[in-house]
Amino acid sequence: MDVLVIDGQGGGIGKQLVAAIKKNLPQVTVTAVGTNTIATSAMMKAGADYAATGENAVIVNARRARIITGPIGIVIADSLLGEITADMANAIARSRAKRILIPVNHCDNIVVGVADLSITKLLKDVITEIEKIVDK
Repeated sequence: MDVLVIDGQGGGIGKQLVAAIKKNLPQVTVTAVGTNTIATSAMMKAGADYAATGENAVIVNARRARIITGPIGIVIADSLLGEITADMANAIARSRAKRILIPVNHCDNIVVGVADLSITKLLKDVITEIEKIVDK
């Protein structure tokens, strides 16, 4: 099972996602793609099996993944302070993978109707959703 974790900026959410997936689902292969080298490095340090950086890496790996996870901004062009290009957002949105998105209200993107949960709780919910897919 291949899980693609995508993050940008400092890679903080991606780092926590990679660590949680590797801890709870060690059989899963995690590929981390950062929109910049700092984000990629953070996710590698957290235990990603593979890692790459940049727009083309997002596009190529979105085609291969069974599950894609990251902050909700990864599917919104120009989000993460402009780090997500339209081509990145399109590749993720058009991927056949299941997308498990974390509703982070940053960078002028506000998700209404979602409880204001801690990152810890949101990460547990991501792991639960991945487990459902893995167990199928």
